[in-house]
Amino acid sequence: METQIQNRADSKLKEFFVDQLEDLLWAERKLVKTLPKMQEAATSPQLRDAFSNHLSQTQNHVSRLEQVFGIVGKEVDTSKCPAMAGIVDEGEDIIDDTDEGTAQRDVGLIFAGQKAEHYEIATYGGMVTLAKTLGYEDAADILSQTLTEEKEADALLTQIAENNINYQASTEPGKEGFFS
Repeated sequence: METQIQNRADSKLKEFFVDQLEDLLWAERKLVKTLPKMQEAATSPQLRDAFSNHLSQTQNHVSRLEQVFGIVGKEVDTSKCPAMAGIVDEGEDIIDDTDEGTAQRDVGLIFAGQKAEHYEIATYGGMVTLAKTLGYEDAADILSQTLTEEKEADALLTQIAENNINYQASTEPGKEGFFS
């Protein structure tokens, strides 16, 4: 069995795994820079707290990914993640296109946050499976921890939206003054 794992560890699949690891590390580091901006732009104290807490988690995610590089015997490296770059750009557009202090902005920030979480959930889920296939059980365990936290962050954003933000935004006047 050890020979099979060694063969898989030197495969095209391992190359793909490492490429995705580099992509994911870039994405997490980008979020470390972006989450404070989202926190500052949020109106709701609950949403600000959620972004602040997720920033701490994301910093841990970066450390965990760096551990995974060590487990697979590769130097820590990154490659730009076009998906996360696009999601972050869209989040910045939401901040620019919405009025400060509005529930509408919070709705947009929740959408942006959930888009990032859904990307991460999909990626971490795939990475856990690949780590197991390649025989990196320790890496799979580390990636699974992060996957669980990403799912929890997504659920919290949904809860915040459903608890009042979406309703508050629905009662704010539109630019055309429909609700005034």
